[in-house]
Amino acid sequence: MRVVHVAPTAFGADGIYGGGERYPLELARAIAAHVDCTLLTFARRGRPAQREVGGLRVEVLPARGHLGRHPAHPLAPGLPGALAGYDVVHTHQLWATPSRVAALTARFRHQPVAVTDHGLLGSRPRPAEADRLAHRFLTVSEYSAEVLAAPAERTTVVYGGVDTRRFFPEKRERSGVLFVGRLTPHKGVDRLLRALPEKAELTVVGTAGHDLEPPESGYADSLRELAAGRQVRFLGAVTDAELLDLYRSTAVMVLPSVEETCYGKQIRISELLGLSVLEAMACGAPVVASRLGGLREVVRHGETGFLFEPGDVGDLRRRLGQVLGDRPLARTLGDNSHQLVAERFTWDACARRCLGAYEDMGATGAR
Repeated sequence: MRVVHVAPTAFGADGIYGGGERYPLELARAIAAHVDCTLLTFARRGRPAQREVGGLRVEVLPARGHLGRHPAHPLAPGLPGALAGYDVVHTHQLWATPSRVAALTARFRHQPVAVTDHGLLGSRPRPAEADRLAHRFLTVSEYSAEVLAAPAERTTVVYGGVDTRRFFPEKRERSGVLFVGRLTPHKGVDRLLRALPEKAELTVVGTAGHDLEPPESGYADSLRELAAGRQVRFLGAVTDAELLDLYRSTAVMVLPSVEETCYGKQIRISELLGLSVLEAMACGAPVVASRLGGLREVVRHGETGFLFEPGDVGDLRRRLGQVLGDRPLARTLGDNSHQLVAERFTWDACARRCLGAYEDMGATGAR
């Protein structure tokens, strides 16, 4: 079996540091341990390039431009040709231009098409169009399947995961609060800063969104103003080794995503899964997260951490104080977190679910 994954935006220094970018990379790498697998992504300029990442072949196609100047809509004439010869085409971000082009090309060639959406562009489902594009929907959570309104008989929840060979706990002193994610208003870091207990230390990992327009483009600056006089570090992007060290040393990981931003914008689709939460849990960190989206399927309230009402600063402050002020409780939550991830949320388990779906598509044939 030869499989190609198509990701419209790359992960890393030349792309975007986000779960929607990291997911295709990690999943394809896990699948490459079982079958011939390639990750196809795009660059703003240059010539076609190929490299290997942890046993995974990554091909980078140059984009001639971007539709609407949006990073998720690269226009790459070489895409249809690059898909030739594969038994399965697995696209990511359903409504991104290269994902739709790849799906339509594969359907024309009678190649089975699987799609995994990561909520890009916050679009509501268009069931008729989605049905024409994909043979199988491989969703990252039950919530994601609900959002897509995908046909149940052609939907498999594969979740996402963690490479537990890299992410695991170490016995060390834990302290402080950690946030990992893009610095965009829907992540709710402003609520976290307001909820931070007195004398608590906060480390913020992540960069500002490139696609924000005023007034949201000033969000990162407003966060620094809120943090003035507090024990808050903004680290920006960090290396994998640095991130691993932060997960292992934090007392609590927080994901305070909101349904309404500080600018009054309603967020229709938020946190389909939460990869940063899973990585922290794998490293033995308790988690405090908003009770929304796929986070409700990952964080077990009172067992691996706590869920709080989205945007509720008082509720968030109470939960942070509960974890920071009770070390035995924090250790128990952290131990439970690590065990849950090891049992259910590994990339290898996710890859095997995908392979089973690929085989089903081959058995039933393209529609």
